[in-house]
Amino acid sequence: MTHTAPTPAFARSILDNVAQVLVGKEDVTRLALAGVLAGGHVLLEDAPGTGKTMLARALALSLGLDFRRVQFTPDLLPGDVTGVSVYRPDTHEFRFVPGPIFTGVLLADEINRATPKTQSALLEAMAEGQVTESGVTHPLPAPFVVIATQNPVEHEGTYRLPEAQLDRFLLKLSVGYPTPEEEVRMLGRLQGEHPIGALRAVTTPAALLDAQEAVRRVFVSEPVRAYIAGLSAATRAHPLVTLGGGPRASLGLQGAAQALAWLAGRSFVTPDDVQRAAPGVLAHRLSLRIEARLQGQSAEGIVGEVLRAQPVPVEDAAHA
Repeated sequence: MTHTAPTPAFARSILDNVAQVLVGKEDVTRLALAGVLAGGHVLLEDAPGTGKTMLARALALSLGLDFRRVQFTPDLLPGDVTGVSVYRPDTHEFRFVPGPIFTGVLLADEINRATPKTQSALLEAMAEGQVTESGVTHPLPAPFVVIATQNPVEHEGTYRLPEAQLDRFLLKLSVGYPTPEEEVRMLGRLQGEHPIGALRAVTTPAALLDAQEAVRRVFVSEPVRAYIAGLSAATRAHPLVTLGGGPRASLGLQGAAQALAWLAGRSFVTPDDVQRAAPGVLAHRLSLRIEARLQGQSAEGIVGEVLRAQPVPVEDAAHA
């Protein structure tokens, strides 16, 4: 079997570039990059000021992708995101004016502040890479990535993302607060001009498309596939879960694991890759029973419980 040639230098250059503006966040940056390489979209949920927007901007700049930011608010309309048809008196025709979604990386900032109607405007774009307006389909540029943010603490004036919308995000990640040492380094680095202004691309959109194709060819053995399917099934069977991970979750988990393996310089997926990707891929897809909340259980905790209980395959793709 011919395995995909790994390119760890690709990962190192991007991780080092993002680290110039985001101190001590290599793990979450690697997972976000894995999501992009797997062709997915990323939801960042964390408190204000933890670097969610900076991660999205730095990743887009490093990848050489066009970047647009849309601040989601209750009065935002679907056409403000996707674009609208405008009547041209000189030609007596309607002309489509593309919205900010026609870009490489769209930052949907505070996505849960927009109404469900506006949130749903992203569904077709995220699932199919296109926008349909007035019966006409307009393809989005490739690659295309949505990075959305939301604040888990403040709920006033917000609209909870429905399960169908959450399921379109391959990963939900938390940036987290820096350690005291990292915060001291950050203060020193950002005392003068912010380094984001000097950040330059370290790859190209064409190279990213090639990398995405290489990730899809990373080998996954039958035992590892069974392990992935077993994890999703275990979330569905958990007594505190009303809605667990479906087939899309299994596909996402396989894709994210392939990306992590490729970033690590391997041409095959191991159970460790699956375990690293599982919390970010599965937790946001779980709907918990009321009893779970009363017991203080979280979706992340249930995923951890499933990971501990599921038998790990001994044989991996290295021996395939």
